[in-house]
Amino acid sequence: MSKRILLVEDEPGLVLTLTDRLTSEGYQVESARDGEIGLERASNEAFDGIILDVMLPRKNGFDVCRDLRQRNVTTPILMLTARGQIVDKVVGLKLGADDYLTKPFEMMELLARVEALLRRAATPAANPAISANETYQFDSIKINFRRAEVERDGGSIELSAKEFQLLRYFIEHREATLTRDELLNEVWGYDAMPTTRTVDVHVAWLRQKLEPNPRHPIYILTIHGMGYKFVG
Repeated sequence: MSKRILLVEDEPGLVLTLTDRLTSEGYQVESARDGEIGLERASNEAFDGIILDVMLPRKNGFDVCRDLRQRNVTTPILMLTARGQIVDKVVGLKLGADDYLTKPFEMMELLARVEALLRRAATPAANPAISANETYQFDSIKINFRRAEVERDGGSIELSAKEFQLLRYFIEHREATLTRDELLNEVWGYDAMPTTRTVDVHVAWLRQKLEPNPRHPIYILTIHGMGYKFVG
């Protein structure tokens, strides 16, 4: 059965081009021309992935992404931004987007990102022990993997979808030194780009939310010259 993609984009030429190419690759493509329509369709219909432009009429892509995650819609989201500024990328990821791509982009790059997102979403948990237990606790922090919930002393800690996936991978591979390339490949699902700081940004956010003192982490450690290690 073909994967169903929602394309939220207001440029008619780009909608036509992307629809034709994605369809030729075997995807079923639906489109929405503004943020309000995109939000409602993504909230009420079943899609395997969402391609979401930032600059949209009526409601911008950042707001659509935020609202979808607040409604507990976990469909993978690839955001498109024309500006290419790191602040836009960071905002999108922080609001719960799974990946971003800067316009103009190569079609092969977009296809690779979409394929990676859908592959990651369909991949079951790597660690059967964690799947069986469903929960994991270190110090006062408790994670429920089935519900995708994190608590400290009974209070909820809000994580984006990608932050939760990164935390889960750390826990599944605790005590192992993980390179940034491995984390990008396994959590984001695409090969690492030399200039990306995606992993570092997400690790910083996790530390802000989980570490007693984010400046001196005791759970997610930096292994200089190599990557990160989770020791919770």
